[in-house]
Amino acid sequence: VQLQASGGGLVQAGGSLRLSCAASGTITSIKDMGWYRQAPGKPRDLVATSTNDGTTNYADSVKGRFTISRDNAKKMVYLQMNSLRPEDTAVYFCSAKIRTHFILDNYWGQGTLVTVSS
Repeated sequence: VQLQASGGGLVQAGGSLRLSCAASGTITSIKDMGWYRQAPGKPRDLVATSTNDGTTNYADSVKGRFTISRDNAKKMVYLQMNSLRPEDTAVYFCSAKIRTHFILDNYWGQGTLVTVSS
């Protein structure tokens, strides 16, 4: 199983970016999917999560600016980021709880860098 994240880049404060993450491999089902971020010198923090029944959860710092969505048929999760701030600069990682045959495990993508300039 692999998670491939994309869509990061350099954007000015107030701008927008859309991150995408695709799951591939021998997948029976996907439960939770989410995005986390890690700024230099800081721990990895939750940004947003989505259960397979559509329930979403956001970090307080991104509520009202970021939107998580998923396409279960395509095995993808997205993060629409609007009104970006310099403090949103971080490496963004996608994560998914995936069942393969009889094993349920948590997987991580490789990370995509988001840089917001002031």
